[in-house]
Amino acid sequence: MSTVFYGHRTGTAPEKEPRVIIAEDSVLLRSGMTRLLEDAGVEVLAEVGDADALMGAILDHPEVDLCLVDIRMPPTFSEEGIKAGIRIREEHPDVAVLLLSQHVVSRYAAELFGGRDITRVGYLLKDRVADIDEFLTVLRRVAGGGAAIDPEVVSQLLSGHRGNALDRLTPRETEVLEVMAQGLNNAGIAVRLTVTERAVEKHIRSIFTKLDLGQDDHDHRRVQAVLRYLRDHDRP
Repeated sequence: MSTVFYGHRTGTAPEKEPRVIIAEDSVLLRSGMTRLLEDAGVEVLAEVGDADALMGAILDHPEVDLCLVDIRMPPTFSEEGIKAGIRIREEHPDVAVLLLSQHVVSRYAAELFGGRDITRVGYLLKDRVADIDEFLTVLRRVAGGGAAIDPEVVSQLLSGHRGNALDRLTPRETEVLEVMAQGLNNAGIAVRLTVTERAVEKHIRSIFTKLDLGQDDHDHRRVQAVLRYLRDHDRP
């Protein structure tokens, strides 16, 4: 599955190319991403190899739009990146964070998307970098105020039990929400579930109502619905 799920409050990618800081301990991968981004017109302000250097680079480059962060960095190669991402979101809320991971670890996604602010944040597997067009699209969308979740992360998160906040959904509504999380639009959901688009629209309206999602724009409520599912799934 190659489609990444995005949601956004602003509705558009940034008008100009984002200014980026790369935090990745692998010199080879860091250099490769820098070359890829610069060839696409993205300005790379700094390249660093650990979380402490990342926080310092943000202070040195207050104009930064997005930080591209490896989850596992020195010294322990465990959670330095996710902790840095959460700290950036707390201390520099205007800076977008796109985390890269070698493998799916569901709790990282739950931590990253755990707050109410689901803008300027993303979590992708490193394999997505190989699809240059998709990677650049995600990076620009996140920098422009959106959210991106790797479909493999979504699939694993949605494979478990449901949380209490979602018990009000019918089995069909749950199916619609699961497919919605995989990035399909209403037409795609209808084909996948072999129902009409009108039925899909009805189910989605019901999902919004049952999850107490307000009158925000439709795309933003889709993101809220999916992330509500992810957060509730991760709770003990």
